[in-house]
Amino acid sequence: MTTLQKASKDQMQGWRRHLHQHPETEFAVFDTAAFVIKKLTEFGIIVHEGIGQIGIVGQLTKGTSTNAVGLRADMDALAIQELNDFSYKSVNNGHMHACGHDGHTSMLLGAAQELAEHGEFDGTVYFIFQPDEEHGAGAQAMIDDGLFERFPMQAVYGMHNMPGMTAGHISMNSGGVMASEDNFKIVIKGRGGHASQPHHHIDPLVIGAEILLGLQTIVSRSINPEQQAVVSATEFVTDGAVNVIPSTVTITGDCRSFSEEVQDTMEARMGQLVAGICHAHGAQHEYTYERVFWATINSVKETLAAGQAAVSLLGEECVDLACRPKTISEDFSSMLRVKKGCYVFLGNGIDSEGGCMLHNPHYDFNDDILETGAGYWVTLVQQELAPC
Repeated sequence: MTTLQKASKDQMQGWRRHLHQHPETEFAVFDTAAFVIKKLTEFGIIVHEGIGQIGIVGQLTKGTSTNAVGLRADMDALAIQELNDFSYKSVNNGHMHACGHDGHTSMLLGAAQELAEHGEFDGTVYFIFQPDEEHGAGAQAMIDDGLFERFPMQAVYGMHNMPGMTAGHISMNSGGVMASEDNFKIVIKGRGGHASQPHHHIDPLVIGAEILLGLQTIVSRSINPEQQAVVSATEFVTDGAVNVIPSTVTITGDCRSFSEEVQDTMEARMGQLVAGICHAHGAQHEYTYERVFWATINSVKETLAAGQAAVSLLGEECVDLACRPKTISEDFSSMLRVKKGCYVFLGNGIDSEGGCMLHNPHYDFNDDILETGAGYWVTLVQQELAPC
């Protein structure tokens, strides 16, 4: 494993626990951004602020090459009440780093410090610190603000910790590594009334039940079995009462897949099913389908580069180069739609302190993997920007 000469585990642990204690959400990551800017400035790295509202890019150039790579970490937390009881638990009520972005930010800061003071490479590294990953808006905001035009790079790389995976191991695959997420909303407008006289009404509950069952035929009958997809209705809300047939039913949920072709099919078939069933019962309806996260698609060359760096750092026994795609979603996907790159998973531990799943009020990032994550970034940069 690469030995970090400057960014020690204890130092990164201090940063990580400070960030964990002071979580911020969405684009309101003011203190977090200020902390990142302060550290990058201390390391002697050029800092560009306010990209995509509050995103940050640190720029470090050595040598004369025009080659460049981008390394991205997310800064935002979740609107969750933390249930941990350790000394660095959240002091911001209703906010928590339940996804490990505190660790991601700390590892990238550690890599930035190491590369600034001891890195041997020829080219430019862009350290990208992004807001609002959780709602899928931060990456696109930075892109729309000229991220890749202002900071030209050949490739961009991302990383996420993964509970349930051996601590310090790294996994990846070429192609689809994480699914898209589409949100849908169906409003059925019937005609409610007294429950004792259903023949006078248009019952949206019955119509909604028929739609719920119909939605499950989309994947089984409209999607190629060789492709993956999930349709999940997650809410069924009415304005009825115990003796009142409702007038309105609202169904919401999400869809997951790994290709835009499948997204197109799910959106179209859902619209046809809803319209047809409502028409058959004489009901009106509203239907919206929103694409929140794109599928995360790793490019071949950059995945090979990421794998080579991981194996160089950890050895073949600790690296999975063909992991199974995951149906979770990530807005780094927006960056990979316009720039080649690779997104990898870093094991957070199976039975460790951080062993429970992401978005859990008892979750914690495993500090034992901080050096591994930072070491991976350093190894990748020195490999991809090796002096000729």
